Amino acid sequence: MSHIRLLIVDDHLVVRLGLRTLLESEPDITVVGEAGNGAEALAAAQQLQPDVVVMDISMPEMDGLEATRRIRAACPNTHILILTVHAQERYLFPVLKAGASGYVLKSTVDTELVDAIRAVAQGGAFLYPSAMRMVLEDYLAKAHSGAEQDAYERLSEREREVLKLIALGHTAGEIAEQLALSPKSVETYRARIMEKLGLDSRPALVKYALARGLLTDGS
Repeated sequence: MSHIRLLIVDDHLVVRLGLRTLLESEPDITVVGEAGNGAEALAAAQQLQPDVVVMDISMPEMDGLEATRRIRAACPNTHILILTVHAQERYLFPVLKAGASGYVLKSTVDTELVDAIRAVAQGGAFLYPSAMRMVLEDYLAKAHSGAEQDAYERLSEREREVLKLIALGHTAGEIAEQLALSPKSVETYRARIMEKLGLDSRPALVKYALARGLLTDGS
């Protein structure tokens, strides 16, 4: 597994120290910096170009939601993982829409955080179980209109193959090798898929694929 460069963002010093101690014990993770609010996080991300930012939501000066938007715009190769005490739906959907690749509760740091970091660093997505249920229920509620079914039917067979592999967390290089394509062609397919389905992020794509049952065995 490749080495992961990590930026920790939380307004509590004790939390940052605890996270650093936990994460630096992992052989494939290096903490390259810390920040105490969203403004500091944006500056640090631009300077350090980390692979992953572990981000709190509630912080002074600039909150984690706004910081996520700005970091994703300024550093497109940096993935954001939200780490928070908030499990409510009103927090989950805005951070996913802002471009975060994952959402982990602070109460599950010892069991889920490291796996979540590795998942988003590889271009995947990570949601804790109850969050996944909320995402799925929200999607299914909207699916009654039939719009999602019609959009999927507009995808070509190759686009459907690429959609499933992206949602499963494969990189462009891995997909290219499996489908005998160039990585550039895979990126072109990805852009077409996003446009046809009206999606704007990988987490949204994963949510879509999960709701349609594309990630189940034999799909």
